[in-house]
Amino acid sequence: MLAFLQRNLVDQHGWLTSQQLLDAVAVGQVTPGPVFTTATFVGWQIDGVAGAAVATLGIFLPSFVFVAMLGRIVPWLRARPTARAFLNGLTAASLGLMAGVLIDLTDTAITDAVTVVVALAALAVLIRTKINSAWLIGAGMVIGVVHALAA
Repeated sequence: MLAFLQRNLVDQHGWLTSQQLLDAVAVGQVTPGPVFTTATFVGWQIDGVAGAAVATLGIFLPSFVFVAMLGRIVPWLRARPTARAFLNGLTAASLGLMAGVLIDLTDTAITDAVTVVVALAALAVLIRTKINSAWLIGAGMVIGVVHALAA
């Protein structure tokens, strides 16, 4: 999703800045259903209430259709070695896309020594524990506010 959003909303159409995209993802991470919340936030950034409504409908409706279709297809695919290999490759490619976007957005997110420390600390905590990412986002938010007020 991040690769798609970065390419289309930031790079191609210029509807959002990289910072707004990062904000949308951060807002999404502190709520249940981060993809849906991110879509609504992006819609809001682009066209206010109408944009949020259209984005929310646009992100929910296909999901319902795909779940209805794929609920029967995926078990059938997983039972076939060639199809299972295809799905495994698709998963690996998706991880590669996410890593690429992570690298692209690092310049926007890591802006000073404080953000470097926050990013490394969050990564260390995430690797060592199974903490909900919402707590890490919340902690980063608090640190950012304290840092901004101290400056």
